[in-house]
Amino acid sequence: MKITAVQPFYLKMPQITDAADGTQDTLLVRVCTDEGIEGWGECDASPLVSLAAYCCPMSHGNIINICESLIGETLDSPKDVLRLHEKALRNGLDIQQIHHAYSGADIALWDIIGKKLGEPIYRLLDDSSDSIAYSKLPYASVLFGDTPEATYQIATCLREQGYRAAKFGWGPMGKFGEENDIALVRAAREGMGQDAQLMIDAGVVWGTDHETAYARAKQFSPFSPTWLEEPLSPDAIESYGALSKRNPPVPIAAGEGSGTYRMAEDLILHGGIQFVQIDVGRIGGITVAYRVRQLAERHGIQYVNHTFKSHLSVAASLHVFATNESFDLLEYPAAGSELSQNLTVERLEVAADGRVRLTDTPGLGVRVDREAMRKYLVPVRIQVSDREIFQSLDL
Repeated sequence: MKITAVQPFYLKMPQITDAADGTQDTLLVRVCTDEGIEGWGECDASPLVSLAAYCCPMSHGNIINICESLIGETLDSPKDVLRLHEKALRNGLDIQQIHHAYSGADIALWDIIGKKLGEPIYRLLDDSSDSIAYSKLPYASVLFGDTPEATYQIATCLREQGYRAAKFGWGPMGKFGEENDIALVRAAREGMGQDAQLMIDAGVVWGTDHETAYARAKQFSPFSPTWLEEPLSPDAIESYGALSKRNPPVPIAAGEGSGTYRMAEDLILHGGIQFVQIDVGRIGGITVAYRVRQLAERHGIQYVNHTFKSHLSVAASLHVFATNESFDLLEYPAAGSELSQNLTVERLEVAADGRVRLTDTPGLGVRVDREAMRKYLVPVRIQVSDREIFQSLDL
């Protein structure tokens, strides 16, 4: 089977705000083959910057775009997916967003191979036809309200929807002093109830200030959060290490900002985190995320997906760790944009028992809704001098 086309699509909501909401726009990637099998993937990064990595003219041997690396290549087995991952990243060595951008293509390639071989991706990753996809407990991933009162209302609504776990993040956290921070967490706990799992995402607000992060962990501990997420900057490895050495009363989670395997490895080996959260649309796709899962297993820490995109990304993320029963939590975007909610025909719905499951459908197990795509598709045309290097396709 040969790759015949690699096609990025830029989608966005009519209005973009400065809220920390990654569902407002996205970059989808379709990979086509000469056997008529196509795969889809999604990137979680600045869409137009990532799109450039698919079409930028060659500067030299270390700046060759993704399309040139893939089109015409053979794709018949998981080994080809791994080989092409290495080739594309080597060819794009000096394209700084290459890992983010390639995530979409990598997910699409796994989708194709799963469809060709008649297997869900999780079985191909484990290289076992006997692999079981365990159900996961979804935690509703939402932003803090602008006030504690608004946060309480959001939490109450989630509880009424049946969520048994929820994560509140970003918004006003860390911006208006410790009393407001504590009030936000208290409101989230009261709204969710005492039996629910509660996660707190500080949104990197304290930079390298591990002292404040430790203080907040102590102040939040009476509300029994499952973790305090990203209290520090993604690359503040020494500060994470210093924080962890103090043994804070709330476990520390981080990793969504890891754009490469090495960044995630550094957090695990030297940051002392207890939950590593990997975004399959940022780190280079399913291929790299699965490597981080294996690293987490070897070091006895919990792997959790980071997903604040569409159900295409939710499915890709879940395939990575579905076969590990002890990795039980699934970040589940519960309040994303219409774009993110409507992008796929199938959704990974929360079942009556409050859990989410993959099916045995080959590939990702979800399909892109092209009619929904048309509603949000933004035409892009890139021209250099008199040469057109990219033109959006009409679905």
